[in-house]
Formats: sequence, C-alpha cells, structure tokens
Amino acid sequence: MTFPMKAGLRLAFAAACFAPSPLAAQQAWQPVEKIEAYAITGQSGIELYESIGERGPKAGIGRAVAVTTFKLTWSRDYRPEGGGCRLAAAKPKLTIVYHLPKPAKKLPPATQALWGYFIAGIEAHERVHGEFIVDMVRKIEAVSVGLTVADDRKCTKIREELTKHLAALSQEQRTRGRDFDRQELRDGGNVHRLVLRLVNGDRAMPPEAMPLPGEMPLPDVAPLPGVAPLPGVAVP
Repeated sequence: MTFPMKAGLRLAFAAACFAPSPLAAQQAWQPVEKIEAYAITGQSGIELYESIGERGPKAGIGRAVAVTTFKLTWSRDYRPEGGGCRLAAAKPKLTIVYHLPKPAKKLPPATQALWGYFIAGIEAHERVHGEFIVDMVRKIEAVSVGLTVADDRKCTKIREELTKHLAALSQEQRTRGRDFDRQELRDGGNVHRLVLRLVNGDRAMPPEAMPLPGEMPLPDVAPLPGVAPLPGVAVP
C-alpha cells in the first residue's frame, strides 16, 4: 500500500491462505506470531522516516515501512470412501511475521516519544492484517474438512476442488486487506496521521510538504511463499 512520502515508501502486506477443520480442531491450533526488526538511523522524526525510505523492505516498486508475511503448511488426511474421496482431517501450522523498523541508537526523549507513538500505531495496523490471515485460514479450514468428491478413488479430483476454495478465500482476504489499507492511508486516515505526527511533532504541516496517499497507486503485491495457490495449481 502507498505511503505519504516523497521517497515513495509503501506500507505493504503479504497475505495468503490454505485449508481445514471442525470446531474442535479450530480450537486446537493457534498461530505463532513473531516480530522481525530492521535497523534504521536518525535522531529526529523526519530523519527516522527518511531512513525507513532507504532501508525498508522492498514491496512492489518501492519500499515498505512495515510488512506482514506468513508461512503456512498443512497436514491433510485424504480418505478413499465408497468410490469417492473425503478430506477427513487437516491441521494448519501458521507463523505470522511482522517486519517493523527499529532505531539502531537511543533517541532523544522528545523523539523517543514521537517514535513510540508512531511504531505502536504501525504495529497495530499490521496486526489487523495478521487477524485477516488467521480468519482466512479458519474459513478455509471450515469449508475443507469433510469435503467429499464422488468417483475419486485416487483422491486427485478433491485436490482440484479444494484449490477452488483456496483461490476464492485468498482473493477475499487480499481484497479485505487492500480495502483496509485504503481507509487507513487516505488523507486524514490513521496511518496518514501517524506519519504527520512523526515528521512534524506538534508543528502544523503545510499541505504541499508531503504527497497524499491517493497520489500514488497501491502496489500489486505478488504472491509470496506460503500464499494460497491460484486456480489450476495442485494442492498437496
């Protein structure tokens, strides 16, 4: 997603999905969440923000302030039954990683206060994307376990059917995330206000000082490892 900065920073997310399980199984697993920091430099809000532009993780054609990625694998139990195949069980293993900036050196008290407010808001934003990922996985889990396909003794057709569910729910999650980003990054949105406060502190900011979120298009984030496959891609 675009970020209001001349360097063309982007807040981006990478999200995805996979499959399965009834209520008991839904309650049996929990995602693992991690934070991975990348170092930035500077002693003022604007210096820190400029360092993010230079050192942030790449996202699309620009760089990201923060990125949410994940790794997802599944253990699935396909069972031939009555000439067909049933997906009897599937357990996900989901790790969500929040990639966030972190100052390399101790900050002056005033800058630390600005930074603390900024990074708390950015992390909160990224954790919403994490919630979208978890919700997607649980939805796929719900529609996958118990899925049955007739005339499928070798359990091959059921994988094709499962792929259709994965693709649809993956697209739903991506759309949900982008809609959320647009709301947060609009002029006056939560993330836009976070940036203005970091670079300006309590000072008023001239409208022409920074481009608004709508002035640059959102990046089309390419699928990353662990992202749900598109239609036609075999499901293990």
